[in-house]
Amino acid sequence: MPHVPQIRIPATYIRGGTSKGVFFNLEDLPEAAQLPGAARDALLLRVIGSPDPYGKQIDGMGGATSSTSKTVILSRSIKPGHDVDYLFGQVAIDKAFVDWSGNCGNLSAAVGSFAISAGLVDASRIPRNGVAVVRIWQANIGKTIIAHVPITEGEVQETGDFELDGVTFPAAEVQLEFLDPAADEDGAGGSMFPTGNLVDDLVVPGVGTFKATLINAGIPTIFIDAQALGYTGTELQDAINGDPEALARFETIRAHGAVHMGLIEYVEQAAQRQHTPKVAFVAAPADYQSSSGKTVAASDIDLLVRALSMGKLHHAMMGTAAVAIGTAAAIPGTLVNLAAGGGERSAVRFGHPSGTLRVGAEARQVNGDWTVTKAIMSRSARVLMEGWVRVPGDTF
Repeated sequence: MPHVPQIRIPATYIRGGTSKGVFFNLEDLPEAAQLPGAARDALLLRVIGSPDPYGKQIDGMGGATSSTSKTVILSRSIKPGHDVDYLFGQVAIDKAFVDWSGNCGNLSAAVGSFAISAGLVDASRIPRNGVAVVRIWQANIGKTIIAHVPITEGEVQETGDFELDGVTFPAAEVQLEFLDPAADEDGAGGSMFPTGNLVDDLVVPGVGTFKATLINAGIPTIFIDAQALGYTGTELQDAINGDPEALARFETIRAHGAVHMGLIEYVEQAAQRQHTPKVAFVAAPADYQSSSGKTVAASDIDLLVRALSMGKLHHAMMGTAAVAIGTAAAIPGTLVNLAAGGGERSAVRFGHPSGTLRVGAEARQVNGDWTVTKAIMSRSARVLMEGWVRVPGDTF
């Protein structure tokens, strides 16, 4: 019986922040996958190696974690005032599912450099030496991101001495500005706080009732006090990911929080929306040892944050969740702000499992409603491999 040969598709494998993903130029995709739908999803699943009942993604480019099971599609922007349209697909590991409901803040750091290298940014906007300002339209959530990409001799500079906790080697710094990051899709109604409250009583049948800050900024996020969950906020991955009961409890909290935020109608729908919302727990500063063995001193941070992504505790911090943290910290009265000591602040440095991260946000109150004009953080990005990915010709 004859079998179809493999086809090859131009692709680039890039680390952005503390994530890795396969990047595509939209025009390089097979015609059937250039439009949203089943063919595109099937292609990306096969590229990454999902669904994999073994949970390893051995037969694909994925790394069997939420941070490394990611895809990006870029194209010249059709949005006025923007250079590139950026679409992010979070690929489930053990299920045949690609979640398009949110952005990846970490991979956002690689979008500008890929866009420049792929010729998607007008050459007149690229200096010979200096910093290229790339205007990105984040198509998943309809928001603008500004990437400041270092350029040397007309080429993207990837090497440097900027260190990012959660990434082993230093690289060039890429500053990101997330403009007006409050989410406004999927029933969030454009409000940063979809319930109208800075703190809600989140009732989770069979689990408990928790004080929670439910915020749409960067990515929809549910913040809960670590102590209310029986944690200190200094936990590393194994403490959570090695506890099936804890993971099930967090998923139940996430599902009910999604309903409370108006993102879904019924808790059962949460299974088809794994990427959003995120769940995070916060605590006041405390000394702890990061996953690399480095000591993080309480005096060096404003608060502790641990966040889950795709059902597991993240090894560092998602970039979009960092936007939510910075935004919530800037608004007096949220659980994040209170964990950081309360009061007004324009930036926080928080401790996560791999170390620390600083994020700033400009928030203000207008007619009784809180708005945030932008959130700012620094990341780095590096091309790991470029060429073609191959998939069986009957994949899609």
